[in-house]
This record gives sequence, structure tokens and C-alpha cells, in this order.
Amino acid sequence: MFISVKKTFVRKFVLSLCLLTVLLGHPKWALAHGFAEDHSFGLVTLPETPGLIGRRSSIIVDQEAAIQLGKALFWDVNVGSDGIACASCHFHAGADRRTRNQMNSGQRHTANTESAKRFEIGGPDYELKASDFPFFRLSDPADKNSEILFATDDVAGSSGAFTRSFESVQETVDGIDQCTPQNSDIFHANGLSTRQVTNRNTPTVINAAFNFRNFWDGRANNIFNGVSGFGHRDPNAKVWIARNDKRARQVKLYLEHASLASQAVEPPLDMIEMSCQGRTFSEIGKKLIRRRPLETQLVHAEDSVLGVVRHESGKGLNTTYGELIEKAFHRKFWRANADFGVSNSGEPYSQIEANFAFFFGLAIQLYENTLISDQAPFDQPLDDEGYPYGFTAQQKQGQDVFFDAHCHNCHSGPTFSAAINPQAYYRSGRKPRYLRVVDRTVLGEQTSGVGIDKTLVDIGFFNTSVTPNDYDVGLGGKDPFGNPLSFSEQYLAVLANASKSMVDPIRVVACDFVEPFVSELEFGDRETVRDRRFGRGAVCRGKALRQLSRVPSPAVVEAEMRKPGNGRVSTLTKGAFKVPTLRNVELTGPYMHNGGMKSLEEVVEFYNRGGNIQNRRHAATLVFDQGFTEEDKASLVAFMKTLTDERVRWEKAPFDHPELWVPHGHEEGVGSQIDPGSLAEDKFIYVPPVGRNGRTSDQGPLKPFDSFLQP
Repeated sequence: MFISVKKTFVRKFVLSLCLLTVLLGHPKWALAHGFAEDHSFGLVTLPETPGLIGRRSSIIVDQEAAIQLGKALFWDVNVGSDGIACASCHFHAGADRRTRNQMNSGQRHTANTESAKRFEIGGPDYELKASDFPFFRLSDPADKNSEILFATDDVAGSSGAFTRSFESVQETVDGIDQCTPQNSDIFHANGLSTRQVTNRNTPTVINAAFNFRNFWDGRANNIFNGVSGFGHRDPNAKVWIARNDKRARQVKLYLEHASLASQAVEPPLDMIEMSCQGRTFSEIGKKLIRRRPLETQLVHAEDSVLGVVRHESGKGLNTTYGELIEKAFHRKFWRANADFGVSNSGEPYSQIEANFAFFFGLAIQLYENTLISDQAPFDQPLDDEGYPYGFTAQQKQGQDVFFDAHCHNCHSGPTFSAAINPQAYYRSGRKPRYLRVVDRTVLGEQTSGVGIDKTLVDIGFFNTSVTPNDYDVGLGGKDPFGNPLSFSEQYLAVLANASKSMVDPIRVVACDFVEPFVSELEFGDRETVRDRRFGRGAVCRGKALRQLSRVPSPAVVEAEMRKPGNGRVSTLTKGAFKVPTLRNVELTGPYMHNGGMKSLEEVVEFYNRGGNIQNRRHAATLVFDQGFTEEDKASLVAFMKTLTDERVRWEKAPFDHPELWVPHGHEEGVGSQIDPGSLAEDKFIYVPPVGRNGRTSDQGPLKPFDSFLQP
């Protein structure tokens, strides 16, 4: 009886949560248009980074050269320490479809360190099979309360770098860094070290330009500091700027709406993804500056970006990285003569080398800004019934199921993700008073089963109970400086201590919450204080809004935080992850942050049963058992496939690219030529160069991940 009442209670709130479209989308359009119109790219513009382009004094002086630089850096195997490019994990519809040596033992499972080192599925160099999925299996796939047949903290990630410590780069010959092999207690097979595997699945970079933050846990900050991915959080991040006399000084530089740049600078130094441990961006700069971009890789003669600067040999470009940087960026960032530090080899760094992270991040951002997928069947004009023209009856039914099941509350807006940057809804040049990235809303019942759980949330991040929270805390983690990744957690810390301020320069406006703190059912006047810091100005004018802007006093916050689950000041952060885009989702498997589902059918089954488990802070008003029929499930999958842009499927411009050899497992029992006798020799997937007109009929279109799996 209790369970039945509980489900009815949850559904009651779900039915009222059409208002969440306002929360997760944008209030000026969310209620005014039909479903298809709400998800139209005509409603948004790509958020601009102020000061980046457009003026004589801007950072970028030649945008075309900057995009060429970014595309070359993204696809160049010389960027990594041992042949790994950024594109090595993003070569298939912006994601990674590899099936061999893709398993991580669950290294983020901090509550069980032994389990984090033990594989339940295969191990190093294992070839994934269809029968390995999903990673969470129940006796009744439609009932998450049924018997658990199999569950694992293993993750299907992306094969990266060997475990080695950095010594020096090579400025000539091959691009393999000089590094010392290190023993790994996880990644080894047949007495040899294997390539490490990332501890999360690889999201697509296509349409990532619209995200307010990037990475599954949002750690790629909206503000780019020119050095790292952590924006204002990094107190040591400074960029060298030359004065008129060509001397230089270090300055702090914070660029808004640049989370792609913040994301780009993290993997090249990550010892699992691309780098020997201890390498710096200045060393990468020293390695690349005098080299021709893509010097060992074929570039298609009709490459939409690089064709005009293609080398006559067909391999790489007819310029150097240094020349491209000087052409693309304002001279104050590269022309100075000064002491910029000394490399491991004892040679001094130039300014262009010292600022290489700055150039790298912004160039890749400008390239990825071109990877916008907005020409799917879903994007066709609407017919008389309000569906995109050409939709079949099954696809129309699937769109209805998508809407009726409230999928659009999280997968909202043109990118089908609530993690979209709110600035995208403001036309160029318009800057709102604040960007709404934190809210307080109803996302579940209290654990006692009485009343409701009103929770602070980072908009676009939710806990859908893919895995238990302690397998991976996601947004509930901290940055290297000890700050919470979550904006909600920062805000709560400020409410608890009036002397503190937000780490990130965001504004939280309490009067704009879906569920404000103040109501007759919660805090009385004596327990609240006026939120002068966050509720001031025109946003909260008027008596009613001023009342709603009131927040609990530090004493009340402290008392509530001592209660189980933090009482009335709870946050949805632990186990929460960024809502991924559904654009091209047909081609971007495996799915979820742990890569634990191989197909859209498994994803639909997961949402049909309301998740795998019931985590604390599970988004119960959004993810609950649906009771789909088999027809509903099939139609929902058919609808999601209408979000595939044929240009992505066939790699037509802007999704064309240079040649790439992607490591895909290892030869058994053979030492690598890099360090004979210690590192396993690589096998590869060959990714041929593709021009603006896309893949040939012989090559065929890109295929879904599960089509590469053996039974």
C-alpha cells in the first residue's frame, strides 16, 4: 500500500512539473511554443566570448587561421605523449566507438578501493561483447525492485596513454615524448603495460559549444583562465602579455562563455588520457612550435578547413604551429623577449611556448564552435499537425511519448540538454542581469515518505541512479583546490557563513527559484534574513519578490545541515551528472557516464523502470517507472533517431577531418617499439581522411556503437 501511495504521490508532482520547462529552458519561450518549436536552433545563438574576436584589439586577429590551428591541434597525434590525439577519443560522431581495451575497473569507486582495482567485465585489452551490456541487469528489466542479476562499478571509457613519467619532449623526429615507464597495478597484460583507460565514458564534442560547463561533472569552467580548466578557482593561472617595449608581464585573464577552452586544456596533461605524468603545456609548446601541423597524417585535398593550407605532399600543412599562432593571435601574446622559465632540457621557454595552453584552448574552442549539428530530420519545418515535415507515424508517436514521459524536462532546448548556456537565449550583444544556473525545486519525496524534498540543484545536472552514488560522486566532487564543483554547494556555504563569497562569479537569485525558501510551511520571518547579496536589484523588485528573496539565516542553515540529508537545505549534487545532448545520439554509444548501455533500446528500458536503483537525491519526479508498451519503446527509439544529422553520419563539412590511427587494443606478447619489453604493442583502427563532401559510398556511413560488438 505504501509503495502504491508513493508512486501516486510522485506522479502527482510530475504532472505539475511542466513548470520545469521554465526551470530548465528559458522563460520567454518555454511555454509559448509547441514542443518542436521549443527545440529549434532558431531560438538560440552561440554564446560569444567577450574580447575574443571582432575588434582590432581582440585576442584573435585572424579567425580563419585560429580555426585552422584548432582543427590541426585537435586531430594531431603529436599533441599526446605517445600518439594520442584529442580526436582519438572523439573520432566517431564526436565520441568514441572503440570496443577493445576500453574497460576501467571503476577507479572512481572511493568507498571500495579493492573493487576499484578489480574488473568484473574482462580486463585490460578485453574485447567488449554485446552480452556484457547493460552493466546493471535485473531479473525483470521493467522493475528496478526485482532481483539484481549483475551489477558492476566497471566503466566503459576510452583507451588513453601508457603509464609513464615525463622526462623531455623531442622537437624533431617522431613526436613520442621521452618518458620512463611506470608499473601499474591495474593496466597490464601478459607481463606488459597496456594503455590506461579513462574512468568515464567519452561524451560527444558536437554541439558542446552550447554547454555552460563541460565534462560529466561540470569541472570545465565557463570561465577560461588561459591555463587550466578551473576559471577563477585556480589562483595561480596567469597569461604572459607583452608591453609595447616587448617586455612581458603575467596577468590574470578570465574569458566568459569559454568552457570549451577550459575543457580542451585538461586532457593533454592528464596521465590517463594523453600525457606522461608531469608534462606541462610549455613542454607541449616546445615540442610543436617548429613542427608542421599533422606532419605524419594525410589531409584531404578538399578538407573544408585545412585544404587551403595543405602541404603539397598531402601530409600535414604547409606552415608551422608557430606561424599559425602568430597569424591567428594578437602579437602581445607571443612577441615578447623575456625570461619565461626553463625547460627540462635546460633551454629557456619563449613567450609563445609559455602561453601555449592559452593558444591551445582558444583555438580548439573556435574549431569546436563550428561543429554544430542542426540539420536533422527533426529540424525540418512543421507540418499542419505540428510535427516536423516528413515524420512517419511511428516517429510522431515517439515524439508524443518523449513529451508525455517528460523527457523534455531534462533534454530541453535545441541541444536536447538542460546544460545549455542560458546566454544562448539572448541575442548577440545582450547581456542579462544574471544567468540562471542554480535553482531550488521538487525532485523527490523525503526518505521518511512524508512531505516532499525541496532541493537546491545545478541546472542541467541530475541524479538518475545509473549507479550507486559511491561508484562516482560526479558533481558532488571537488576541484584540485578543495572547492565543490557544484554551484549549489557553493551557494549553501555562503548562506551558512555570511563572510564567504561564491568561488565562481555567478549570481544566485532566490526569488527566482521554482520553490523559494520562504513560505508559511517552511521558515518564519524570525528565521530568515534578506538575501542582499543575491536578491538585490531589479530582479527582485516589488513586495512579493522581495519576500521571496529571503533566505535562511546562517543559524538556521547550520541547524538544518545537522539533520539527515541536510534537512530543508539539501542539494542534489552527489551522483549527479551533466544532462547529455540527444543530438546524433544514435551514433554516440555507449551511453551514460559509465558507458554501461550499448543501445538506445537499453536506455529506453532504463528510463521505463525509473533508473537502476533509488539513490538518495534520485530525481524521482523526473525519472520514475513509466509503464511503456513495446510499441511506445520502439517509437521512442525511432524518434531519437530523427535527431541524427546526415552530415554527421556521412562526415560532411564541417564534420570532415584528417587521417588518424586510433589505438585499439594490443598485440599479445609483443614488446612495443617505443620501450621494447615493457609496453604492449598497439593495434589500430584506421580513420581515413575525409573532405567536405563526406565519406564515399564504399566507406559507408558511420554506424551505431552496438553494430561493432560481437554477440
